[in-house]
Amino acid sequence: MNSSPSRSTWLDVLITSMAPAIWGSTYIVTTEILPPDRPFTAALLRALPAGLLLVLYSRSLPKRSEWPRLLVLAALNIGFFQALLFVAAYRLPGGLAAVVGAIQPLLVMGLVWSMDRQRPASVAVAASVVGIAGMAALLLAPGASWDPIGIAAAFVGTACMASGTYLTRRWRPTVPLLAFTGWQLLIGGLFLLPVAW
Repeated sequence: MNSSPSRSTWLDVLITSMAPAIWGSTYIVTTEILPPDRPFTAALLRALPAGLLLVLYSRSLPKRSEWPRLLVLAALNIGFFQALLFVAAYRLPGGLAAVVGAIQPLLVMGLVWSMDRQRPASVAVAASVVGIAGMAALLLAPGASWDPIGIAAAFVGTACMASGTYLTRRWRPTVPLLAFTGWQLLIGGLFLLPVAW
């Protein structure tokens, strides 16, 4: 019996590893390629084109009753989060911004516990804390600059995304996932448009 991983297993690993690699490129792209001190423009360029393409591709409209919730989720998950993410990326070393962002699972568990009275599993809390500590040990440089505005932006952005994640789980939209993501990106990008302008 052949115990070596199959081709589909390696493909799954490769595809799964692309998400953190792309996400991790945010900080290097921001500091090395994008124009300096343009966080809202960077957020707009990341959200609006992708949202437009996904909406056109999916061709699915949310129900009329879902629009208010979709607006809230687009603001939290894309508008506020992306803007604050890029403010943090411009003002903080990537490692420090990533460590602050790593508290998101704890925030989501806290929301579920306080709002739904579902106590998180001890293993999940411990894994999140160990993950944050591990990231801090790997990514925080001794001479890292602790810019208060950057740290506040990273924390508030993480809190917005945690709230959006919690509400998405609670509201469960009826549109397909691709369309739901596209509409959030498009609406969030439109929220960012006047600020970037």
